[in-house]
Amino acid sequence: MSIFFHEQLYRTDAVMAKLKEFPVAICGAGALGANLAENLARAGFGKLKVIDRDRIEERNLSTQPYYRSDVGAFKAKILANNLYRAIGTKLEAETKELTAANTAQLLKGSGLIVDVFDNSTSRQVVKDYADQTGTACLHAGLSADYAEVIWNDVYRVPSDVNDDVCDYPLARNLVMLTVAVACEAIVSFIAIAEQRHFTITLKDLSIQSLKL
Repeated sequence: MSIFFHEQLYRTDAVMAKLKEFPVAICGAGALGANLAENLARAGFGKLKVIDRDRIEERNLSTQPYYRSDVGAFKAKILANNLYRAIGTKLEAETKELTAANTAQLLKGSGLIVDVFDNSTSRQVVKDYADQTGTACLHAGLSADYAEVIWNDVYRVPSDVNDDVCDYPLARNLVMLTVAVACEAIVSFIAIAEQRHFTITLKDLSIQSLKL
């Protein structure tokens, strides 16, 4: 029996075949990126790349799928190891900083880019590359009680005001809601070429589909 038995019953064989072969690059392996990579892998995606230069810190453990024994190691490498051990998915891990100088190298061949970086500089680099190459790109971000999942054509890079703020409020439930919504938006894009935009607020458990 396939590891993805239940997902396959829900999605159909045709959709699962598309997910397995569609190359997705996830830019960031923090709260959104790491959980997103795990969700996609467990949903049957077989060609995943994660780009993140950061190492795991103890404060990451409540919102990111890492262990205390992982503290100090590269997020992308640990994520790749964990997913291979869990379900056999070979995730490609890049522990480099994504910059304007290396986007062509690191993002080449991506059918979809998912931007889940936590700073405006890196988000701008991703958006610029997607604009220049015409590569499909989904942006997901969090702020306090609010999150959004927006496709590149209408996305606006946020202000850099909070780029250096490390101690910010973040609820795990908002992370997981956003990851679920982003994953479904990605599946819809690959399965039927639909680009759906969403906003999420935690306190009222509201998920709004946007027509932009």
